[in-house]
Amino acid sequence: MPLERVRLRWQPDGPNALLDGSEPELDHIRPRRADGASYRYYADALRDLAKPKVFENRGCYRLLDVDASTAEPVLTFGRGQYFDVINVCEAVAHEYASAVLAGPDRHTPFRAAIADPTDLTRRPVMAATSTLTIRHDRRTDEAEFVLHWRDPEKVASGGGLYQVMPVGMFQASHDAPWNEANDFDLWRSILRELSEELLGASEDHGSDKAPIDYASWPLNKRLTTAREDGTLRVFWLGLGMDPLTYVTDMLTVAVFDAGLFDETFRRIVSTNDEGRRVGLDDATGRSTGMPFTADQVDRLTTAEPMQPAGAALLRLAWRHRNVLLRPLDAG
Repeated sequence: MPLERVRLRWQPDGPNALLDGSEPELDHIRPRRADGASYRYYADALRDLAKPKVFENRGCYRLLDVDASTAEPVLTFGRGQYFDVINVCEAVAHEYASAVLAGPDRHTPFRAAIADPTDLTRRPVMAATSTLTIRHDRRTDEAEFVLHWRDPEKVASGGGLYQVMPVGMFQASHDAPWNEANDFDLWRSILRELSEELLGASEDHGSDKAPIDYASWPLNKRLTTAREDGTLRVFWLGLGMDPLTYVTDMLTVAVFDAGLFDETFRRIVSTNDEGRRVGLDDATGRSTGMPFTADQVDRLTTAEPMQPAGAALLRLAWRHRNVLLRPLDAG
């Protein structure tokens, strides 16, 4: 469905989750400090023993409820922290991997304590916005997409895997209080990630001093106009959870007409703070992506190390390609 049909609801006084990653069920995988004491949280151990380049406990919008009973789904969010993802999701993945390596008698008490991973009261759930960015040439009907390889030296999760781009936690641009409401918008989150991951712009939007003025931001003005005239179409494909880590992603697709894509991303970057883009520049200097074809989708989702959210997005986008690639004036 078009992204604008997804409604957001704010609930700042949401209840605390029952589990936060400090439970004794994780004692068997949390390492010990030099003095013999166990780390209380997985993020503390990661910070001290294997800190990635990007590792900040920023505020996030915590997913509290999903109401998909109507034609316009409603997502309710409250306040959370990025390290909630590390303390629960990375820990539960580590626990499972450790159990598999130990042999057939798998012991995963923390995964058992979580029980139903879709129970949003059991654990704090922070959602990322994963966007499949497609360049579509209406004249030839050819399409290609932007693919990212996540550098394990730079990221706290998903290192060594392919992923769509851009992807980012759904969070305010800065923890200054005036950003909480101003940035609570799915399109604005996608916009900032497009700017940062594809254009190499800084994450520093000056919002530590004042809210971002989206109305005057040239990139937003250009792409808002494009959404209005149909040369950019942004879709919501759903929300899902990685069965290994329980990481949660909102799945979206941004389809750019070829001319708009080439103009907007003339200076698309090959590397960023989280990894490198997979693709080459052609003879004209235009950056080429991965062909959006059945064989490429099948290869990436079955034979390559692809993050589950990216694999789901590619599969769903290919299934619904006739809608995604159809111009708005086609009905």
